[in-house]
Amino acid sequence: MISPIFSRHDWSHQEIQALLELPLVDLLWQAQQVHRIANPGYRVQLASLLSVKTGGCQEDCAYCPQSLHHSSDVGGRPELELEVESVLNRARMARDAGAHRFCMGWAWREIRDGAPFEAMLAMVRGVRALGLEACVTAGMLTAPQAMRLAEAGLTAYNHNLDTSPEHYDAIISTRTYQERLETLERVRSSGIQLCCGGIIGMGESGADRASLLQVLAGFNPHPESVPINALVPVEGTPLQELAAVDPLDLVRMVATARILMPHSRVRLSAGREQLNREAQILCLLAGADSIFYGDTLLTTGNPAVAADQELLAAAGVRLELVELR
Repeated sequence: MISPIFSRHDWSHQEIQALLELPLVDLLWQAQQVHRIANPGYRVQLASLLSVKTGGCQEDCAYCPQSLHHSSDVGGRPELELEVESVLNRARMARDAGAHRFCMGWAWREIRDGAPFEAMLAMVRGVRALGLEACVTAGMLTAPQAMRLAEAGLTAYNHNLDTSPEHYDAIISTRTYQERLETLERVRSSGIQLCCGGIIGMGESGADRASLLQVLAGFNPHPESVPINALVPVEGTPLQELAAVDPLDLVRMVATARILMPHSRVRLSAGREQLNREAQILCLLAGADSIFYGDTLLTTGNPAVAADQELLAAAGVRLELVELR
């Protein structure tokens, strides 16, 4: 039995793969024990995600419909970059619908100084003034930019590893794994929380999934947030023909992430629209304690707010509440 109290950062690949391959009922039992001891109260955080700048990204991520390398790209039209007040209006709506964290995405390879970055900082300050946690995902960033985001009050910066180091080159060629790690180090050094996870269903092996989790669990401290995504195949991307992920594979990833990183928020993210109610509740049982809330995730679908409210009521979970200012 894995100790449910102490965090470790030295998990071996063999240990992690053994967890992933446990009989499902045994894996869920272990994950539940870890989760209830490490995170007493069993609250779920609702996070809302908005695409501020959509499309035209220079990266060639094989799963992403926003890459200018793919026919799915929306073209990065200027009118698809939202203004500060529009974003803050959406943040107010998300808060009023029950969201606790507001996440903003820019389809950039890296943050560039200038007017768009100043607008990003204003959005972060505005979201925090609403009493919400603020998260940004915008590609690579410099150490000074990370410090300015920290000074603006940014809660977390999302920068996923996506997959294992071994499978990475089959998915992305325009940015190295090491560059991703360096971005995460700059974020951590600024005092901003890490939001870092990956995607399953991109043609990776079981060993690749264990390797991804080994990298994540090797961070010291662990990422405060770990999104677990299932590929949503989009027409016009190189992965458009891949089969849907087995929902129980997603449950296994959530449960194993919970055991490896007891105190992290494990976020049930993209691909949730393809899960029925029972599969989503299994993910909550496995240790997921955050879901993205709202009709879209950047450019892919997500369950409707009313459906999520019914789901959470059926599961009987309590929610993290916003402290209004």
